[in-house]
Amino acid sequence: MTDELTIVRVAELYYDENKTQDEIGALLKITRWKVGRLLTQARAEGIVRIEIVHPRARRLGIERDLRERFGLVDAIVVPTLADDSDVQSRVAQAAADYLTALRPVPRTLGISWGRTLSEIADKLEPGWAHGITVVQINGGVTLNRRAGTAATTAVEIARKAEGQAILLPSPAILERVETKAAIEADRTVAGVLEMATTASAYVYSAGVVDQSSVLVDSGYLDADGVAELTRKGAVGDVVGRYIDANGNIVDPGLNDRTVGLGLDRLKNAELAIFVVAGSAKHDVARAVVTSGLCSVIVTDEATANDLIKENS
Repeated sequence: MTDELTIVRVAELYYDENKTQDEIGALLKITRWKVGRLLTQARAEGIVRIEIVHPRARRLGIERDLRERFGLVDAIVVPTLADDSDVQSRVAQAAADYLTALRPVPRTLGISWGRTLSEIADKLEPGWAHGITVVQINGGVTLNRRAGTAATTAVEIARKAEGQAILLPSPAILERVETKAAIEADRTVAGVLEMATTASAYVYSAGVVDQSSVLVDSGYLDADGVAELTRKGAVGDVVGRYIDANGNIVDPGLNDRTVGLGLDRLKNAELAIFVVAGSAKHDVARAVVTSGLCSVIVTDEATANDLIKENS
């Protein structure tokens, strides 16, 4: 039986000294075949750990676990680093890479809005696709100019794909159900919503239920509204619709005043790409994945591990 020190010496010569397997065999007076077997054993026993540290690296084993556990079409997981202040940026880059590599290219891409989608738009390279139509799937006319607009994100993604943006000219949440009904009855708005339901792929993120929410920053909700949603069990919002841990709408009244694609469409979509990052969104990420609101997830390693652990 080969002793542990021999395995360590083989690993050191191969990985640290860059010796070939033939050279190692000659030095230690063992066969090249045995050198290969010892290198495999070193990895299997954890003596050697190989880590790819490039910012655009992925965790393929965790991706496989996510696909198998949750029946996902695909999963993209970026490593969690020691100082992970840029985790959202790296996840947004992974989402941009995934969109660029999609085949067939979606002819109509439905997108939500918010900080994550804005960052994805920034990360996409010009020419990432050609001639696609980008359509907003939920209202995004902001009430606060500091928060930016959904239109900017849609236009940027379409511009970089030499395509066109179809905008939804409506606030995300209205004060009265009657107002929402009137807006959705408008021919232009109705046409955009119809196109949104027929998109070949969707990209969206999720918001948290606190003062950092883009819906708060945009002026749709105040502190009292956030507190009430929390009391009702909300863990976050998906395309502006607040859900609980089981993926159910927590406030039907608020939901009835929300303009945009319904959650059932995301559940039934062949390609619903959910992009989420950071510990603050673990609860809403779990709700989205376990309730079937996505078919693809793009996320970070810590969020992925949290999902796997909770479903063990």
